[in-house]
Formats: sequence, C-alpha cells, structure tokens
Amino acid sequence: MNNSVHKQEGFEGQRLIVLPKKVISPFLITDKLTRSLFVTDIGYYPRARFHFIERSKGIDQFIIIYCIEGKGWIEINKKKRPIKPSTLFIIPASMPHRYGSSEKEPWTIYWIHFKGEAASSFVDHMQKQFPKGQSHLTFNENRIKLFEEIYANLEKGYSEANLRYVNMVFSHFLSSLLYEEKFNYSENKQYEDIVDKTITLMQKKLHTNIGLPELAAFSKFSVAHFSALFRKKTGHAPIQYFNHLKIQKACQYLLFTDMNVRLVASKLGFNDPYYFSRLFTQLMGLSPLQYRKRNS
Repeated sequence: MNNSVHKQEGFEGQRLIVLPKKVISPFLITDKLTRSLFVTDIGYYPRARFHFIERSKGIDQFIIIYCIEGKGWIEINKKKRPIKPSTLFIIPASMPHRYGSSEKEPWTIYWIHFKGEAASSFVDHMQKQFPKGQSHLTFNENRIKLFEEIYANLEKGYSEANLRYVNMVFSHFLSSLLYEEKFNYSENKQYEDIVDKTITLMQKKLHTNIGLPELAAFSKFSVAHFSALFRKKTGHAPIQYFNHLKIQKACQYLLFTDMNVRLVASKLGFNDPYYFSRLFTQLMGLSPLQYRKRNS
C-alpha cells in the first residue's frame, strides 16, 4: 500500500496544524534562525482508536511520536514493536513505516513532523542513544508545556517573528528528548552533587575571599581532585567561577544601586578596587563605570 492512511474522520479532542508549503518555502528553509530545525506539522490525538498510518516509501520529514497513555505498535524495516505509555519513537525521513493504535487500549499521542539542515544530525544522536529508535521518557509537565507553546503560537499565524520563536522553542523541546536527565534536573530536588553544593556555598560567600583550599575542604576531596571535578562539570576552575559570580553580582549593584565602584568592590570582598576594576573589565569588556553608563 502506498502512502495510505486509515483512521476515523477524527478523534474527539484532536488538534492538528499543517504548515502551508508557501510558509516552509522559501522562509523556513532559508531563514538563518529557522533553517537548521523547523516544524512542518504538529498534532495531538487523544484516545485515538483505529488510528493507523502506512507509508510504503516514507516521507521527506522526520517524525516524532510521543505516547503518553494507551498502547499501539510501530513497524519500521519490517520490524514490529509494541508501543506503551511514556514511549517516544522517531521515524527517519524517507523510511518506510506503519504504525497504529490499540483497539482495546487506544493510545494518546503528541506528534511532530520536522525538517532542517540539522534534523538528520539530531536523529543520529537519538539513534546512538536509543538504537531501537524508541525510548522511555519520564513524564515531565514542562516538556508538554513546550509542545503546547509551539502549538498555541502556530495557531496565532505565520509571521516571521512567530515562526522564529516557535522553532527556537522546538529546539528546546528536542533537547528535552536528547538530554532528558539534564531537562529533568530541576525537577529532581533530592539530588545535589558536591559541585552544586559548592556553587551554593560560593553564592552565600560572595562578600568573602574564600580560597581553593577552603572550597576543597568543604567538598571533602583533595584540592586536585575537587578542581578536576569542578572543571569537568562547569568548564571553569573553582576560583575563576567564583569570580564570575562576584562580577555577576557587581553588575546588579551597578545597575540597581547608587554605590560607587570602591563600595561595590568592598561589598564583594575585594580589598583593592583597582584589581576589582581590572577583573570586571576583563570579564565584561567594559569598566564598571562604562557598564553603569551604558545600561543606565
């Protein structure tokens, strides 16, 4: 069967947007901020009994389907797999495929078709992480909110600004799939490693000159081991990171208070205001006074 679709006229509560071809070309495929990754179709099918799709030659878009409840199945390269709740599967472009919902326990799915210069790279990364093309996702309301943000804004029309915004959100949505552990991190309040605890300590000690030996002692690791752990996670040496936090706070003081530079330096544990000014200029590209003037 060639590109056949068998389903009911509709599913109660279903939503669907298919972007017009004149929107995709030329704008989405040429605009510098969208051509990397962009949505072409998006939908939500709740309790979709008898939902069935067969495309014997595939399509020129990549497909993401996220089942949040119910059951179904997918067949790619003549390999059929069951789909259960909290399962995500990805279908590469031009890949023959079939999929359908269970009649007894019909699935509820969110789905997106997408294209772009980076689309195949994203799918390659997903397939390396999930060789069978499917993965189990922990339910996260924030991920669903990203989908809803994309859909709601597409409903508002196809202005250039709207399309750019939608597809920037879409990139964030894709990152939530590829890097689920990082995306779920803010939800996981039970886990906080020693680097996070040290950064929290730094934030509380911005007014001091706490040194590397004290930070390492706090971590209960040697200076060398602690420094290696910290750099691996943040990309910066501990004291370098601490200074970044101090300068970040200095920016707030300069913008939101009338404190002079000497007092700002003192509030952040710098005994030498000239050293503070040099460090600020090095990190921000402007002197403290130039920064205040530019942003006032």
